[in-house]
Amino acid sequence: MTASNKPSLEVCLSPALLHLFDVKNSIVVIIDVLRATSTICTALYNGASRVIPVSSVEECVNIGRAIGGITAGERDGKIAEGLAYGNSPFEYPRDFVENKTLVLTTTNGTKLLHMAKDAIQIITGSFPNISAVCEYLISQNQNVILGCAAWKDRINMEDTLFAGAVVSRIKQHFDVNCDSAIAAETLYESAKHDIYTFMKQASHYQRLARYGLEKDIHYCLTPDGANVLPLFRDGELIAG
Repeated sequence: MTASNKPSLEVCLSPALLHLFDVKNSIVVIIDVLRATSTICTALYNGASRVIPVSSVEECVNIGRAIGGITAGERDGKIAEGLAYGNSPFEYPRDFVENKTLVLTTTNGTKLLHMAKDAIQIITGSFPNISAVCEYLISQNQNVILGCAAWKDRINMEDTLFAGAVVSRIKQHFDVNCDSAIAAETLYESAKHDIYTFMKQASHYQRLARYGLEKDIHYCLTPDGANVLPLFRDGELIAG
């Protein structure tokens, strides 16, 4: 708690900066809008029993084989070699994923999840579950770090925009003494009337658009399409 008796709300714009934050005394929100955390909440919303995030393709294959799970993931925006499915939320409708385990590896998001393992609690956030995230953070009355997965440690637009959207919604319940939180909110305020068009200048938009994934991008930037709260417990994400 801060001197104001409100918990703190901070934004970490890249995993490379996470060591500068007090993870052990905070709830950490893992943000990987395009597309890991959008896909995680979508799979859980559609009835997946759990999502197991792993670092490597090899680990993904081995765990998937051992438990009969769906092996999925991407590297640089494409289905990773050796895996059956990718990182698109549209690959996980209810009739496919219900009551199944998804074993997922991604370029950025799963790495940050494991880096934040000492947090009070880890949840994942993206626009499709923004309301669930904000309601949970307000209810817990704990310090919060909004952790952006970024792109290979470089700050990216979409995760910063989401962090800014959360700051905008919940800041009155927190002490916001963090320049990156103010910067993220300022970016979001300038983009919020048409985030999709704003995102067209972003490197990750251009990367995914080259693969014809504009539909994915649109979904991942749209609020509350899969409004469930993924909680990280014992190495897996479950619907809270």
